[in-house]
Amino acid sequence: MRGVGHDLRQSRRRAVFAASGLVILQAIAALYFLADGIDDLATGLLSGISIEAIMESLVALALLAGTILSARYTRRLLADVRRSEAALDVARGAMAQLLDLRFTQWNLTPSQSEIALFAIKGSTIAEIAKLRGSAEGTVRAQLSQIYAKAGVSNQTMLLAHFLDDLIDPLIKPVDGQKD
Repeated sequence: MRGVGHDLRQSRRRAVFAASGLVILQAIAALYFLADGIDDLATGLLSGISIEAIMESLVALALLAGTILSARYTRRLLADVRRSEAALDVARGAMAQLLDLRFTQWNLTPSQSEIALFAIKGSTIAEIAKLRGSAEGTVRAQLSQIYAKAGVSNQTMLLAHFLDDLIDPLIKPVDGQKD
């Protein structure tokens, strides 16, 4: 089963390919017009340079400069995307470690851990049952055991437990307030 991350990477690859193709096409057009402008200027040296030849050459230079700037900007954006993906990979790893730590602390069985993960991802009881090939009643019973072990009473509180672990370090108490 392919995940959302795989689809996003595929989508990014297509966008990078398209952007690269457009920059290359723009560069070819710029070089063509620049060569044409230089040819017009060279021909004009013999018979007199026209305003049109000068304008064509200036437009071609502007197009070439725009192409170079576009290529540099695209390269910078790609580097930013790579850095963002690396940071996201680190965050995913940290979240996986947090999940594993909590599931171990709560003494969840492998089956309960899988169901808890589906619940944290927002799956309904029916979806979890279908994914696991179990009856909804079985999933409901296992979720009740998971909630009891985690000290929560529902799926939202289970998710909030993990969000608290991720957010609390970011929140600093205001002077005069208790933690």
